[in-house]
Amino acid sequence: MQAIFKRDFGAYFTSAIGYVYISSYILVLNLYFYLINILGASTSLSGIFSFMLLVMMFVTPILTMRVFSEDFKQKTDQLLLTAPVTSSAIVLGKFFSSLAVFGCLLALTVLWPIVLHIFGGFNLDEVVGNYIGMISIGAAYISIGVFVSAMTENQVIAAIGSLAIFIALYILEIVAMFFYASGVLPVFVMRIFLFTSIFGRYSDITRGLLALDTIVFFISVCAFFLFLTTRVIEKRRKG
Repeated sequence: MQAIFKRDFGAYFTSAIGYVYISSYILVLNLYFYLINILGASTSLSGIFSFMLLVMMFVTPILTMRVFSEDFKQKTDQLLLTAPVTSSAIVLGKFFSSLAVFGCLLALTVLWPIVLHIFGGFNLDEVVGNYIGMISIGAAYISIGVFVSAMTENQVIAAIGSLAIFIALYILEIVAMFFYASGVLPVFVMRIFLFTSIFGRYSDITRGLLALDTIVFFISVCAFFLFLTTRVIEKRRKG
């Protein structure tokens, strides 16, 4: 797993993908930070993290679209699939390499609370809660993106597929609440939607409500999609 992690993490920065992902993401976020927190004299970072969550839907597919798709297209997957490592080690190595790139992005955003501290301070609980929320939902998104990438050798299709899932997850709760208010959805169905809502869980974390079931939920999302990805890779190995 370690060798796969190093190979894929390095590949992000020997090609343009890693630089495009981080630079485009951080450029948009820093502009938002400048307009809202610097020019607007706001010490709250909740707005920029919410905006970051929205942008994450569109840039995460850039990060994950090549994870397996590129190997499939370049036919280098045969070397990978015949390597003396387990399918789960292959999947985890690739997942953690993408997560590490996302971690590099988050590390750059630490400048925000530092700047706010210099100019007047910030809410530590709010910042810690939002970072935990970002890491949690980022890992969940990446696990979904890795799974979609394992389903096709076309990077564009992988990116579009991941984006479609992220948008569906984003609007699912909104649509469910609309139909519930209209009396179409029964109460128990609405409760299922709320229980499985990634964004509802994220909102709880940012408010400081870091419950054990929330942590278990995000771990479960990652484990579920990584398990599915492992099954896809095992099927390719047998085929």
